[in-house]
Amino acid sequence: MSPNDLNLGVIGNSAISALVNRDGRIVWSCMPRFDGDPIFCSLLDGAGGKGGQEPYGFFDIEVDRYARSEQQYLRNTAILVTTLYDETGAALEITDFCPRFKRQERTFRPMTIVRQIRPVIGHPRIRVRLRPAHSYGAGRPERTRGSNHIRFVMPDLVMRCTTNAPISYLMEEVMFILEEPITMILGPDESLTSPIVATGREFFEQTHSYWREWCRYLSLPFEWQQAVIRAAITLKLSNFEESGGIVAAMTTSIPESADSGRNWDYRFCWLRDANFVIKALNRLGASRTMEDHIHYITNVIASAEDGHLQPVYSITLEPRLIEEEISTLGGYRGMGPVRRGNQAYEHIQNDVYGSVILAATQSFFDERLAQPGGIRLFEQLEQVGRQAIELHDKPDAGLWEYRTIAKVHTFSSVMCWTGCDRLAKIAERLGYTSRAQQWRRDADAIKATIMENGVDEKGNLFVDAFGGGNLDASLLLLHDLGFIEGTDPRFVATVDAIGAQLKEDEFLYRYIAEDDFGKPEVAFTICAFWYVDALAAIGRKEEARDMFEKLLSRRNHLGLLSEDIDPKTGELWGNFPQTYSMVGLINSAMRLSRSWREVQ
Repeated sequence: MSPNDLNLGVIGNSAISALVNRDGRIVWSCMPRFDGDPIFCSLLDGAGGKGGQEPYGFFDIEVDRYARSEQQYLRNTAILVTTLYDETGAALEITDFCPRFKRQERTFRPMTIVRQIRPVIGHPRIRVRLRPAHSYGAGRPERTRGSNHIRFVMPDLVMRCTTNAPISYLMEEVMFILEEPITMILGPDESLTSPIVATGREFFEQTHSYWREWCRYLSLPFEWQQAVIRAAITLKLSNFEESGGIVAAMTTSIPESADSGRNWDYRFCWLRDANFVIKALNRLGASRTMEDHIHYITNVIASAEDGHLQPVYSITLEPRLIEEEISTLGGYRGMGPVRRGNQAYEHIQNDVYGSVILAATQSFFDERLAQPGGIRLFEQLEQVGRQAIELHDKPDAGLWEYRTIAKVHTFSSVMCWTGCDRLAKIAERLGYTSRAQQWRRDADAIKATIMENGVDEKGNLFVDAFGGGNLDASLLLLHDLGFIEGTDPRFVATVDAIGAQLKEDEFLYRYIAEDDFGKPEVAFTICAFWYVDALAAIGRKEEARDMFEKLLSRRNHLGLLSEDIDPKTGELWGNFPQTYSMVGLINSAMRLSRSWREVQ
């Protein structure tokens, strides 16, 4: 069995998800939703079972005399196929997916994982080990059996695995010869309304058709289409469709680097991500998902008292995300702590005000949307904008969420300018001339403050904080936000300096100054995509394309990315799959791709 790493595939249906390793083991899945209790948690069970107990928290199809595996997604779907071989050459194929399709004019996305196992070469011997856990690995569910199912009774959840495999073999975990295909449907404690094999076949066919059809309507660049399609599907899987929220990642507590202690719970929705996500969805033409995410953002705005926002919310808009350490899981490769919740909800991050205004701006200018922005939303955004004016020159934790360091971060101030700039444009769109003029004056005043305090006169470039002398990768976004032209010498000098100080091969550190945990040891994946975009903006497009191609080669075997990459080894670190990273890939591909005419 392979050791824990991030060579994982993700399956899901925009309600739940699961991570599957190269050996076909489900190592992570939270129920009944992304931020729920991980019933499969072996990804973080670094101890492999505590106190001499048998390990739990996984779903295995174990092959006798196992030799190797192959793994791929079915083309343009979220259906994962893993082929396992034994030493004699016999092989079986595991097809994993979560059902998702249209049923009775609604999207059917049950809390269900389907595993179809079939022999493809010979008849290998297998053992099925279905071992869910509960309470973050602390408890083992009570098992009861039926004629063709096993029930798993947990404190807040009852799951049922319905199958045509011999129930005794599953209960006792004995080896048996795989002579005929097996279907296993793990979901709510409900009886199926049709035979097991027929249900599995219908779920597969309908889900396969759904994803192929969904991909047909994506707007794609001429180049790198498969990479963009995989990133788009992953982004859709990260969308909690009930609310429209999009989680930063499926996991918690995968460390940013080995034994770093930088272990955070990312199963929540960060407002800083909103603009990048909306931009990617817009470029993809995924207008329904984009509109749902805008609705999530507008719900956050509507709940904000006097326009005050916090950096992160739950997928159902819950503001309190109390952080605590979980002692019942040993951590990824034993590298604890494992955390549930995220203290960032208490942080002061002044960039969020511009982020939500920027995300909501789409609703005032996009004629495709069923519910365009109007005066009520504009007035709510104005409250947010007034916070931006008040806070643009105040210290905060910054985009990178420093826990004990507060400065007037240049990027936060630029985002406050962005909020006022977009409010001026929205007011113009709505015909409110005097309000547009006032917001333009406010934006100009903030910009003057930034140009006076956020630019190093000696180097004639932007710095990370007012009066500071360091660099951070967020400064690469100033052109993309419309704050400064790509040809402006100060921006060009900033890009050059970041390349000299923060870049290592095709990787980019977010900063190199020490923070609360010391000096960062790994590159932050999305920053490399920002650098690629900045290179294109200053006219170095061929260099940008070369770096982008190298970054694509750093994805895992299924085309997925995590939060961080070790520049020395190329190993993926940090929570997975990282929405931010996949969105960065989409936006850069759209920007850099040549057109059909250019390659003829």
